[in-house]
Amino acid sequence: MACASAGVVTFLIPKGTYLVGPVKFSGPCKNVSSLMVKMKGYLKASTDLSKYGSGAGWIEFRWMEGLTLTGGGTFDGRGAEAWPFNNCLDDHNCNLLPTNLKFVAMNNTVVRRITSLNSKFFHLALVQCKRFRGSNLKISAPANSPNTDGIHIDRSSNIHLSRSHIQTGDDCISIGQGNSQVTITGIDCGPGHGISVGSLGRYQNEGDVSGLVVKNCSLTGTTNGIRIKTWPNSPGSSSATNMTFKNFAMNNVSNPIIIDQSYCPFRSCSFKAPSLVKLSDIYFKNIKGTSSSKVAVALECSKGFPCQNVNLENVHLLLSSGQNHPSSTCKYVRAKYIGTQIPPPCA
Repeated sequence: MACASAGVVTFLIPKGTYLVGPVKFSGPCKNVSSLMVKMKGYLKASTDLSKYGSGAGWIEFRWMEGLTLTGGGTFDGRGAEAWPFNNCLDDHNCNLLPTNLKFVAMNNTVVRRITSLNSKFFHLALVQCKRFRGSNLKISAPANSPNTDGIHIDRSSNIHLSRSHIQTGDDCISIGQGNSQVTITGIDCGPGHGISVGSLGRYQNEGDVSGLVVKNCSLTGTTNGIRIKTWPNSPGSSSATNMTFKNFAMNNVSNPIIIDQSYCPFRSCSFKAPSLVKLSDIYFKNIKGTSSSKVAVALECSKGFPCQNVNLENVHLLLSSGQNHPSSTCKYVRAKYIGTQIPPPCA
């Protein structure tokens, strides 16, 4: 009914608790200039996995223009009952559990002041979106919840994420393939796996990544800080370029700065061929705090395509244990260094 209306339309989900199965809001809404969804309620997801398709969303928005989702409500994915069925570490072709909120081919979208709780899989996923703004989001799941990325971005452009708190069991934010002009600022992350570019290079015909700025973020107790991850044995070549990470506060973070071009999360992996993802024009500026791992800066690039133009400026990372300074490791990269460098640059 909302999509069939005209002009400026408001769709209200009032306060209250509602049990909801998978729902798709699909456009185009030809006569609607803007759609405001005011979500004030508490939605609880069905735990019957037979109701969901593999990789589907619990709540999906598709092919719409000018959506605003706000209201202070909560999307509770009730993931604890589904996480035991996640077998993706053992099965490379596993069935993917549902994402809490999935946005597909959306233009001019605003999402603000909502909570995503205990998603079965990713909390928010953006696929082929243009001009998306997300702010004042609260995302929460336990540190041991599998594949519960806070926000995953795929094949999208002109994305702005800001002023949000993310506590989860995987990447707080993951920037996948085919993305351009992504700006992320003011993210408070932890627990989680940090803020990641990738993983890249797993599939044929992946798009390039370019124009990424991540700044003014705080990470606490995460298993990675700033991470760029690409697969070995890439079936095709792609690139990730023009990426800036600046003004980060790291608090007891393992691997505060890490480039890993031999990434593989499965229990058994093959490293017969190097990654074919070309990494270049990468800037780490004003990265400060404490590392829970001895190696605080790891730049481990691909033998097939060594990293080009990697820059570190004013990096000051001490060991959270208070012991001697941490160290750096480098493979297939000649980084450039400016200002303070703790740990010292690779020899």
